[in-house]
Amino acid sequence: MAENKTKPTKVNVASYLASINSDGRRKDCETLSKLMAKITKSPAVMWGPSIVGFGNYHYVYESGREGDMCIAGFSSRKDAIAVYLMADFTGKAELLKKLGKHKSGKGCLYIRNLEDVDAKVLEKLVVGSITEVKRRYK
Repeated sequence: MAENKTKPTKVNVASYLASINSDGRRKDCETLSKLMAKITKSPAVMWGPSIVGFGNYHYVYESGREGDMCIAGFSSRKDAIAVYLMADFTGKAELLKKLGKHKSGKGCLYIRNLEDVDAKVLEKLVVGSITEVKRRYK
């Protein structure tokens, strides 16, 4: 099986955050970094060139594929901040309805600005995802 491309790196998180051109986006990412560090009680680590990740877990899928990934993370993308919610959990859909302006994909939540969302709901989404990952994989 192919090896995962997304792995922890030695890249400095502060340097990555400082390289974000938009002042507003940079401040939002710094805020997310503090929030996720508080929730996970783990320091920020770069996973690959652009994911700020917190904690880690080892997964094994039914297919036999396995690997390691951060338990929570985000990345500044061109149009939005991608918040990585690694797992679906009971109540997620209801929280997403209360979150505010966002888009979502399979494992990502896309937010243009933190001011567009309810910070308490975002925190509950991150906690819910982490709790489910720990239930499944630890």
